[in-house]
Amino acid sequence: MQPPESTAIRDRSLEELEPDAGPVSEGESYLSSEMRRLRQVPLKQLRLEDMRLLIGQSVGLQVLIPVALDHVESHPLAAGDFYPGDLLKNVMEVSESFWNGRPELRSRLVVALERALERIRNTRTVRELEGEFRAGLERHRAAFRKAV
Repeated sequence: MQPPESTAIRDRSLEELEPDAGPVSEGESYLSSEMRRLRQVPLKQLRLEDMRLLIGQSVGLQVLIPVALDHVESHPLAAGDFYPGDLLKNVMEVSESFWNGRPELRSRLVVALERALERIRNTRTVRELEGEFRAGLERHRAAFRKAV
């Protein structure tokens, strides 16, 4: 069961939690309008694809990365709309500046990447993903060791 504060946070939207949650352009492209729409959706109603998309655009990372890690820790190859493991791939590729000073989150990412690599051979997914996960795991492990 989630702590009460975690539940209360998940009832709120990125717009409420972080009014300046990241760059959302004012243009009228599909992506711009989707980013604005998703920022108004309560966290508990976001689909994996929604999180993958927001994280890929570096929107609301401080709020979304812990939520995404909750998913990929238990289901490392959780999929948005593209392929098994696409959510973890986007989390793994978040800029280094986000991970610096957040060793507890990076530690969770390392565990999720290890679990993904244990399961990936039995999953039909993008062929290059295993190599990308291995490289990401080594990069994040090295940075974690350096930080602690």
